Formats: sequence, C-alpha cells, structure tokens
Amino acid sequence: MKRILFVDDDSSVLEGLERMLYHLRKEWHMVFASGGQAALDIMSKEPFDLVVSDMRMPGMDGATLLTEVMNRYPDTVRFVFSGQTDKETLMRSVGPTHQYITKPCEAKTLKASVDRAFALRDSIQSEAVKQLASQVGSLPPLPDLFAKLMDELRAPDPSIAAIGKIIQADVAMTAKILQLVNSAFFGLRQNVGSAAQAVTLLGLDTVKSLVLMGGVFAQVDERKLPAGFSLDILWRHSMKVGTYARAICTLEGASKETANDAFTAGLLHDVGILVLAAGRSQIYEKLAKNAAEHQLDVYQVEQTAFGCSHAEIGAYLLGIWGLPDSIVEAVAFHHCPGLCPAEGFTSLTAVHVANALARDIPAPDTGQSSEYLDKTYLVLLGFDGHVQAWQEACSALQTEKEPES
Repeated sequence: MKRILFVDDDSSVLEGLERMLYHLRKEWHMVFASGGQAALDIMSKEPFDLVVSDMRMPGMDGATLLTEVMNRYPDTVRFVFSGQTDKETLMRSVGPTHQYITKPCEAKTLKASVDRAFALRDSIQSEAVKQLASQVGSLPPLPDLFAKLMDELRAPDPSIAAIGKIIQADVAMTAKILQLVNSAFFGLRQNVGSAAQAVTLLGLDTVKSLVLMGGVFAQVDERKLPAGFSLDILWRHSMKVGTYARAICTLEGASKETANDAFTAGLLHDVGILVLAAGRSQIYEKLAKNAAEHQLDVYQVEQTAFGCSHAEIGAYLLGIWGLPDSIVEAVAFHHCPGLCPAEGFTSLTAVHVANALARDIPAPDTGQSSEYLDKTYLVLLGFDGHVQAWQEACSALQTEKEPES
C-alpha cells in the first residue's frame, strides 16, 4: 500500500481531496497536513512514499517544503499540486519536484500520475540496477555548468545575458555549443557567434539540454573506454535522436513542454552506455563483441549479463540528478515503451520512435516500418498509422548517413 501525504494550508482543499480519493483508501494510506511544518513533523514520525504539496502556503511554501523533503528523505517522491502556474513558481519548483500537477484535477488523473511515477521507480530502483550502479563505481556528478544554469534559473529574475555569461565562462563548452547550433541539426540561416545569441535563437530549454549533454560527454575519460568505442558516433546518434524526437512531437502537435522533454531525453537516452563503457570497460567490450557475433542488440546482451540495461542505468543517474520524471521515464523505457503505464502520446513515444528511426530509416516511399519499433505499443496507442509520416519527417532532417551507435 502506498503511503501518501497531502499538504495544503486550505482545509477545504484537503477535505475535498479526502472525499475525492476516498475510493482509493484500500490502495493508498493517505494522511493530510495543513502546512509545511506540520508535514515535516508528521514525516519525522512515519515514512511516506509520496508527498503532494500545494505551492503557495504561508510560513513555509511548497518549494521550501519539498526541498526539505528532498534533503531529508531523498527516496520520497515529490509532487507539486497547485493552481499557480506563474514563471517564478515554476522556476522555484524545478529542483525539488518530480511532477507538477495543476488544480483542479480529477481523481483518475492524479492516480494515473502516481501509478506512472511508481512504475518508473520500480524500474530504475530495482536490485539489479542498484547492484550494477555499485559495480561501476562512483556515478558521474551533475555537470558544474548545468548546476550553475539551474541556480540562475531559480533566481527571481533570470536573464539571457546572465545565462550567456555563465556558459561563456567555460571556453570548451562555449565552443561545443556554438559548433552544435551552427550545425545542420538546427538549420539556422545565420551564423551564431555567442552563447547569449544561441539562447535567444534556440531558446533556453534547448541550450540547457545541450549544456547538460556536453557536460556528460566531457566527464568521460576516453582512455577508459573499450577498444573501438566511439564517443563521436554516440554523440551524433544522440543528437539525431533528440532532433528527431522533437520533430515527431511537432508533427503530432504536442505541447512545447513535451517537445522540450523529448529533445532532452533524446540527447541523453544512451547516457547509461557511457556509464557502463567507462565504468565496466572490459566487460562491456566483451558484451559488444558477443552482440556483434550473434547479431544481437547490445541492449539484449546487457539484460542477460546484468539483469538490466543501459536504459535503466541512465535513468537511475538522471533520477539522482533530479531531472523531471517525464525525461527519466523516456530514457528508462525507450527500448520497451509498452512497460510504461503512461497513456497517449508522450515524450517517451517520441524518443522510442526517434531512436528506432535514427538507427534504421527505411525509404519512406516503401511504407516499411523500422525493425526497432515496438509495433504493439504503437497499435495500442492508435499511432501505428503515423509511422510513415514520422519516417518522412525524420528523413528530411537527415543530412548524412551516419554509423549506428
């Protein structure tokens, strides 16, 4: 039974939640707290799997409460449940919040969000994942530059100029960002010469994702990688998947938030490969050879050898870093989207399809589906008839034939 703590300073809201969720009492043990300090007092006496907090409360607001929960009880899932959607509120909730749910909300919507969050945690916090994470030694820390960007974003009035200065202070990262934004992936008609200009033209979310990706790759010691492992191939594949995923979202009319999450998840979907290749170099080299000799996907060989794959390890790392659940989810399930209980088109859908098409785009006019697509998943969602349009859109973005990663 899941133990859930609901926090709101408005007693009528808590009473309404209790009535709305009464039918779930056999599945959830629910406790209701009338403020942030009251919630912390309750949590000091009994454990909870999930805290669902209002954002604007007197004394201790939701962002402060969830930050305290994050520091004291890092395994507890944290939701913001609020009608406030202003920029400042959203920025302050970025770090300590796993999901942001808008009031009013139906019981089935809240339940679906809870089920989805715990399906994700069951996947990335399995004993096999924890054991493998301990075997690879210390997981890489969150890149310093990305952490500085997030601090600036949480400031009362974040500015493009300040963000540009933060990026430009790192010469290597500035060079990489400018190389990327001037590449064919973005199709800009003008040359970009500064980080601030890149933020202006591409948007903060895109540049933020590129900084995170660049920081991840920069932390890898190439000398520790298996023989024949190419960072460049993995980098280009990751860029392609991120770009394809965003294009698919655009084609489906998905929200900007979904498209941004899909782009970020696409860039980072194979971060677990870097962790394994650098941390378990000799074993990973043997796995890759075994996969090649028997014409198997490395993902399948990882599952057999470790009990989990690079997808779960990557999601585990991103979860530790505090990235949003939608991104962690897309990384965790990008090979097996059917295991995720999320309904409808999500960033996971886009990343799964983008990864499949980036590995093997058939000629669009044949109507052939990529062998890497989970066709059963797409049929259940009702999107199986969209594959050819996705292929055509992604083919139009492909500027050169690149090796598979």
